[in-house]
Amino acid sequence: MNDEKELSVKAIQDIRAIMERSARFITLSGWSGIWAGCAGLAGSAIAYSWLQEPEEYGQMVSKFIALAIVVLAIALAGGYYFTWKKTRSNGQKFWNSASRRMVAHMAVPLIAGAMFCILFLYNRHEVYIAPACLVFYGLALINGSKYTISDIMYLGYSELVLGFICMFLPGYGLTCWAIGFGVLHILYGIIMWNKYDNTKARA
Repeated sequence: MNDEKELSVKAIQDIRAIMERSARFITLSGWSGIWAGCAGLAGSAIAYSWLQEPEEYGQMVSKFIALAIVVLAIALAGGYYFTWKKTRSNGQKFWNSASRRMVAHMAVPLIAGAMFCILFLYNRHEVYIAPACLVFYGLALINGSKYTISDIMYLGYSELVLGFICMFLPGYGLTCWAIGFGVLHILYGIIMWNKYDNTKARA
């Protein structure tokens, strides 16, 4: 009787795990957050060094846009690699219905945020770009958390709050940007690594 009960419980647990894997993209790697945070801090350091050498506005804007694109590309490449590696080691597919839904729900706030940033840049309201990046990125994470590990929601709320604070600290946009896209990502990555990736800690 007990054996039958244990088998029933195990069967239910297996079904639940399969349903969770199909509904949520649960193989995000903690290393992805750490990598993205390091890229964000490196980009912030470069941007800060450029600000110490004033130059023509148009040239400065072009350099900053190029830097942002490069940092984003590096962060995404590293994030893709570490998550793909973890997904492969778990015997799962990287691009499945859950990851597609996650990306789709994150894309709307990110695209809206990009449009706002372009508008601020066009009208020379650069002071609002950093808070807009943080706020819309936070909204994207919160929106996408429904289709991945729920812990990412807390990172989203942290980015959102930091963005609101940044609105009232116009002279500290780069600092807030470095904290949001650098420090918070690294902290999130370390927490996620210890919680999901560190097999020794879970043993």
